[in-house]
Amino acid sequence: MLDAVLGKLARQQDPNVLVGFDKADDAGVYLLTPDLALVQTVDFFTPIVDDPYTFGQIAATNSLSDIYAMGGRPLSALTMVCFPEKAEIAILEAILAGGLSKMVEAGCTIIGGHSIRDEEIKFGYAVTGTVHPQRVLANAGARPGDRLLLSKALGTGVISTAIKKEKADPEWVQAAVQSMTTLNRQAAETLTDEASAFAVHGLTDVTGFGLIGHARELALASHVSLVLHASRVPLLPGARECVRAGWVPGGLRANREFAGCAVEWQDEVAEELRTLLFDPQTAGGLLVSVAAHDAARLGRALGASEVGEVIPSTHPLIRVEY
Repeated sequence: MLDAVLGKLARQQDPNVLVGFDKADDAGVYLLTPDLALVQTVDFFTPIVDDPYTFGQIAATNSLSDIYAMGGRPLSALTMVCFPEKAEIAILEAILAGGLSKMVEAGCTIIGGHSIRDEEIKFGYAVTGTVHPQRVLANAGARPGDRLLLSKALGTGVISTAIKKEKADPEWVQAAVQSMTTLNRQAAETLTDEASAFAVHGLTDVTGFGLIGHARELALASHVSLVLHASRVPLLPGARECVRAGWVPGGLRANREFAGCAVEWQDEVAEELRTLLFDPQTAGGLLVSVAAHDAARLGRALGASEVGEVIPSTHPLIRVEY
C-alpha cells in the first residue's frame, strides 16, 4: 500500500541514498562516510500468538531481520506501541519485556519510542544499524548459475491462522514460535564473515510477501529468472495440515493474486505446496543467492536448504519444479 502511494510522489534526489524505497529491498541504506553507512527499517503488527511476552519476542525478531538481510549490524531501536485504553497494563509490560529480551540478544539498544491509544494492540520497532558501504548485501546482485539457499522453514502464516482459530496442535505452535523467535543474527554473521569469504551475490529475508513474493523481488532487481524446487523447500510441522484444513491467512491469498502471474508450475507440484510458497512469513529466514561453488559449504554453515538456482532472464520469471 505505502509503496503504491510513494511511487506517485516526486522523488528526492540524494546521492547518499545507496538503497531507497524504490529498490523494493529489505531496508534503506544511507551513506555517512566512505567506510560507514546506516541501515534503517521499521516494522510492527498485531499479535499472532496468545502469550504477550512471546509476541514481544516475535515482533523484535521480525523487526531486526531486515537489518540482517542487508548484511548490517543493528545498533539502536525505537519502540512503537498501539495499546487499548482499557487493557491491562501488565500485558504491555510483558510485550515490552519480550521485545527487550531479543534486543539484548541482538546487542541492539532501545533508546526510546512512541505510543498511542488504539482499540487493537500493535507492536514493533524502528531499527537502525550500520554496514560498510561496499559490503551491503542487496537483493539486486543474483547472478545466473547461483544457487538459492533458504535458512528457515515456511509455514508461520498458516500456523498463526490455526492458532487464532484455536485449531493448532501444541507441537505446531512450539515449532513455529521457535522459528519466529530465532534471530537471523548468526546467519547474517556467517554470510558476512570475511575469513570464510562466501561468494554471496544477493540476499533478502522471506517475510510478508512469502517465498514467491520475495523471490520475485530478487529476480526483478537482479534482472534474472529463478527455478525453485518445491520438494526441497523446508516446511514447519503442521504447515501442510493447515492448508488442507483451509486455515489460510488473507495475506497468502493477496500474495498469490499479486505474484502468481510471475510463476509457471510443473504439473507434479501439489496444490498444498503451491499454496505454502505464498505463505506470508513472520520473522522468516534468509534467501541467499550464492555462487555454485560455495553453495554446499554455505548451506552446511547456515543449516540451510538449497531450494533453487538462478538462470538468465527469461519467461516466466519464476519456474517451480517438483
